[in-house]
Amino acid sequence: MELDVEKRKILISPAHAKLSIRRQCELLCVNRSSLYYKEEGESDYNLLLMRLIDEEYTCHPFRGIIKMTKYLGDLGHKVNEKRVRRLTRLMGILAIYPHKKNLSKPNIEHKIYPYLLKDIVIERPNHVWSTDITYIRLAHGFVYLVAILDWHSRFVLSWRISNTIDTSFCAEALNEAISLYGKADIFNTDQGSQFTSKDFTDILILHGIKISMDGKGRAFDNIFNERLWRTVKYEEVFINAYQAIIEARNGLEKYFYFYNYERHHQALDYKKPAEVYFEKK
Repeated sequence: MELDVEKRKILISPAHAKLSIRRQCELLCVNRSSLYYKEEGESDYNLLLMRLIDEEYTCHPFRGIIKMTKYLGDLGHKVNEKRVRRLTRLMGILAIYPHKKNLSKPNIEHKIYPYLLKDIVIERPNHVWSTDITYIRLAHGFVYLVAILDWHSRFVLSWRISNTIDTSFCAEALNEAISLYGKADIFNTDQGSQFTSKDFTDILILHGIKISMDGKGRAFDNIFNERLWRTVKYEEVFINAYQAIIEARNGLEKYFYFYNYERHHQALDYKKPAEVYFEKK
């Protein structure tokens, strides 16, 4: 089966010892300029605002639209709430506080499942997995990152990046996690349309995995993924100015290996996620 263009781009390595990026593009039939993705329709100024919003949200996730607008104003950016609301929706972020308005609307035609994790004790790998999507900035645009996480060990089972916030790259990550590590008893998501879609939930149903979904507007229900995003952004994304998708892909690949196999986690008694995930299987 012929690989699509985005999958062929992933095969390109800027650090290849023998082949230049130009030669790799020729061999893979990829337009070299397409590696340097810029989100159409967003001005450089909006991309700057999104960068500032991302950094402040990661540091203080409780800031809502009004406070985020005031924060940007303090930095000298006199923008209105309407623009800030549109950009935060585009980025897929929400302020964290109880009973907040839900800015990420689920598809009303999709089935919503109950939250199954209240008061549950998670004592082993593959008991509960979860997933979420976050915004990853590039020099002149952005992409989205999805990851599948084992709650007991904090082990990142799989991940994908995409230009668009759709179901397909989420389903690819889920299929890879199941293929590599078996299946979870319970899989938790938010109520975003990517995760409530039939294409996504059918995979879970096919493998006999119970589906759990966060209560509407309750970001703390999926707090382990929120903590993962904060760690990834502080330790990798913010200190590496990705120029293009391929650089983000290569940088995140190295980071997630470090996160799983080399990074000591205080919440795990300073063990590494891989140690905890594999020791009790």
